Amino acid sequence: MSVLALGLNHTTAPLDLRGRLAFGPDRLVPALHGLREQLRGASPEAALVSTCNRTELYVAAPAHAVQELVQPAVDWLAQQGGVSGSHLQAHAYVMEDQAAARHAFRVASGLDSMVLGEPQILGQMKQAVRQADEAGTLGSTLHQLFQRSFSVAKEVRSSTEIGAHSISMAAAAVRLASQLFEDLAETRVLFVGAGEMIELVATHFAAKSPKAMAVANRTLERGERLAARFGAKALRLSDLPGSLHEYDAVISCTASSLPIIGLGAVERALKARRHRPMFMVDLAVPRDIEPEVARLSDVYLYTVDDLSQLVQTAGEKRQAAVQQAEAIIETGVQNFAHWLDQRTAVPLIQALNRQADDWAAIEMARARKMLARGEPVDAVLEALTRGLTHKMLHGTLAELHTADGEERAQLATTVSRLFLRQGARTPGGEGPAGR
Repeated sequence: MSVLALGLNHTTAPLDLRGRLAFGPDRLVPALHGLREQLRGASPEAALVSTCNRTELYVAAPAHAVQELVQPAVDWLAQQGGVSGSHLQAHAYVMEDQAAARHAFRVASGLDSMVLGEPQILGQMKQAVRQADEAGTLGSTLHQLFQRSFSVAKEVRSSTEIGAHSISMAAAAVRLASQLFEDLAETRVLFVGAGEMIELVATHFAAKSPKAMAVANRTLERGERLAARFGAKALRLSDLPGSLHEYDAVISCTASSLPIIGLGAVERALKARRHRPMFMVDLAVPRDIEPEVARLSDVYLYTVDDLSQLVQTAGEKRQAAVQQAEAIIETGVQNFAHWLDQRTAVPLIQALNRQADDWAAIEMARARKMLARGEPVDAVLEALTRGLTHKMLHGTLAELHTADGEERAQLATTVSRLFLRQGARTPGGEGPAGR
């Protein structure tokens, strides 16, 4: 089997293209079913990892067929985003086997994240595995790849300081807000969404004790649960346009496929605020806030890409942690490559076992007939062992008899290694014990 990784991320593709190719959790299973349908006949293993910073398709298939899947997979992914295959390929990467495993391990460990060591990606990868399992596309090869990536990530986090020298996206948002507002304790903050990222940002803002906080979410019950944690007000998403003017800072991160805060709503909010400035952070991919909002003179709008530029790390310590992590990852890659290589022998091993079972069945049937005729047990056992031995050695001996020259010498060496145990004589010389 071979493993293929096809994808794009924050270093290879602009935000708008990443938004087109983002898959919400509810779309992953249908998407994987659609991929299977498009690749009908090949029936590869497949999993989709989709976050605000990346969309990656992992595929496992027989080694002779995996390269033939690249173009159909590219076309399928491009179709999902409504872009041309050539446009996607200009921003995508394709990796195979060890390179694909290395990439998956680096992603899980937070080395390929916009924020070094960001832990959220690990949970998102685990969700992708669960969804692939639900879709019936997670086979043994991809299961091994991801389980090993989780183990490597755990070792990286427990053995290195990879996550200790970075500013998270949430902390970066608070830092930006602090630069705009003289005192965050005098600000009113609105969080749109109730997912993990919003929870993280709300935790950072709550530490600054803002004047008021509110959570707007499509599902009011979930928004109320998060709001209760921070003593915040809960709003329905439908109430957002009429309440937007009340807040100095708006941080949004939902799974909506279309913007939920439009230019008109922000313009009306600014008019009601008498053009007092608004700080807005759009952490969603696709965007939650229409990009045209950034052109308004009293709005300071930042996207995930903007926040990434604020992420700073401690130089020497960061490099030492990265080197440690890369060493752990490389060990994991080599172990996975060894496992993958062993998997190529599985069909042969299965065939050998079937052949041995067939031979055993034939000889057992013959032995039972001999016993039924009343022949001595010792004679029956001798015939049984002789028959099995003859069947097991017949093909090998025939090859040795028909081979000649260099071919015979190579075959003799192989046969000696496979069949002769320590202490037995090898062809043309003494066994290891006789030297």
